[in-house]
Amino acid sequence: MTSAVVLLSGGLDSATVLALARNAGYTCYCLSIDYGQRHRAELDAAARVAQALGAREHRVVSVDLAAFGGSALTDLNIAVPTGGATTGIPITYVPARNTVMLSFALAWAEVLGARHIFFGANAVDYSGYPDCRPEYLAAFSAMANLATRRGVEGRGRLAIHTPLIAMTKGEIIRTGLDLGVDYALTWSCYDPGPRGEACGACDSCRLRLKGFAEAGAADPVVYSNRAAGTAPVGAGS
Repeated sequence: MTSAVVLLSGGLDSATVLALARNAGYTCYCLSIDYGQRHRAELDAAARVAQALGAREHRVVSVDLAAFGGSALTDLNIAVPTGGATTGIPITYVPARNTVMLSFALAWAEVLGARHIFFGANAVDYSGYPDCRPEYLAAFSAMANLATRRGVEGRGRLAIHTPLIAMTKGEIIRTGLDLGVDYALTWSCYDPGPRGEACGACDSCRLRLKGFAEAGAADPVVYSNRAAGTAPVGAGS
């Protein structure tokens, strides 16, 4: 079977990507990045998802992006916004996060001799992060094929697969449900409550709730009282 590295955050997008890769016949090596994120529950979710969906191996690699801060996800002094859609790039954008993640995936793919990387980037229902755009992903792919032994020696181009790039959240959820993804295992919330419940108010929760509503399915994740009365609309990641 053909091997692939799958970036697995523990959220519903990456879980769906893993299911798609597995369904396409790839042997999946899942990689999660502990980058100092405040919502570390997603790493536990990634482990659950990897096991449930039959990953050959799941590794967690640490890199301290919290040392630089600059994002509500890595700096506890910056509040996670809960007001819904905003203009411009939101404060939940983590500088260079996707570049770091893809670089680690690229390194492991080289060691494994794999030429496929799966990544759950989305350019439809997302926050407008600059490193989720198709232009960025095309540029990274070009760089990867210039910077690797495989690319230099002409032994086949490395491919970065982004099967969700043009899908709505509702379409992603319907796809995952058709493939048997248990979304109760996943985690999306940026600002978990004291008992580990999802807040229902951050951008990521809002987008998740909107997606489940569009898919006509119930979200199995438990939300806190803060979610009461929160309209499941707005941009997320």
